[in-house]
Amino acid sequence: MTISSLPRIIETTRIVLPGLVEPSGLLLETGPVGIPGAGQLLVQVEATGISFAEHAMRLGRYFAQPAFPFTPGYDLVGRVLEVGPGGDETLLGRRVATMTKTGAWTGHAVVAAHDSILVPDGIEPEQAETVLVNGVTAWQMLHRAAHVQPGQTILLFGANSGVGGILIQLAQHHGVQVIGAASPRHHDALRAVGVIPVDYADPELERRVRELAPAGVDAVFDNVGGATTRMSFGLLARGGTLVSFALVSAVSGTGGLTGPFLAAIGRALLWSALPNGKHATFYDLWSGHRLRPTRFRRRLEADLGQLFELLRDGVITANIAARFPLTEAVAAMELAESRTLNGKVILLP
Repeated sequence: MTISSLPRIIETTRIVLPGLVEPSGLLLETGPVGIPGAGQLLVQVEATGISFAEHAMRLGRYFAQPAFPFTPGYDLVGRVLEVGPGGDETLLGRRVATMTKTGAWTGHAVVAAHDSILVPDGIEPEQAETVLVNGVTAWQMLHRAAHVQPGQTILLFGANSGVGGILIQLAQHHGVQVIGAASPRHHDALRAVGVIPVDYADPELERRVRELAPAGVDAVFDNVGGATTRMSFGLLARGGTLVSFALVSAVSGTGGLTGPFLAAIGRALLWSALPNGKHATFYDLWSGHRLRPTRFRRRLEADLGQLFELLRDGVITANIAARFPLTEAVAAMELAESRTLNGKVILLP
């Protein structure tokens, strides 16, 4: 079914990642839009964004990424123009937030209804975009993986990232003290929002964190991997939890990715079995998406609903570093990869 006042859309503009290229190698193409099948929606995209995943995919270093060429884009927010056969026609004209993993850098997209959540009135598309994948990741790591409690202290790597900016706000709203590991160029901005900054590259980082938390921190959120993960586990207080949520060190290196990912998961299982009261886990946003879809949808709807409520009430704010038209994806990608920003780069079709 279609919105009767709109013609059937035949073509749209999309960004294509053709292979292992620099950001300047991204292609802008125009092509036909598919017709949604059962369980699918056709969405007019209003906002999408750039995350570390797209950087890794550009390098061919994202675990289980599709074969080149493809359209990147982990998530999107937009209006439903069509629903597939047997779909919920009450969604027509409504704004949804959708996790796609790929395919979001486009003017129109056919998406899975199962991965699409209604956006409440009063929330702008780019605001919703900042708390979709980044926000759900931050919420689930903080509350579902680490079970952080008010009054505790956490250490957050990548504190200036899109995920980091949302996690900081959620932690502070929950009464949690945040030690943020980031480049010194971001320290003033972190101090301004009440975070205790530390230099992630400081050879004395371990000693510095112990000065700030002599008994250890209650949780560490590690997006680096390797030696940082081992150090992080040692910095935990008894009963603390290490949450690894990326392997920047492996993505930035060479060789296969399967080994490092399996090693990270195995290490978390081994460390959690040690009789020291500490825990470790590897967080994967898509865990259960295929094998336990009902549970996955239920959690996504509940957690994103909480985030939308906090956003609408002004408890948390959209962590937007820059906005670009979709047609300027090259410049947007170059800026996002410069590592000079505090927040997320938004693309506006």
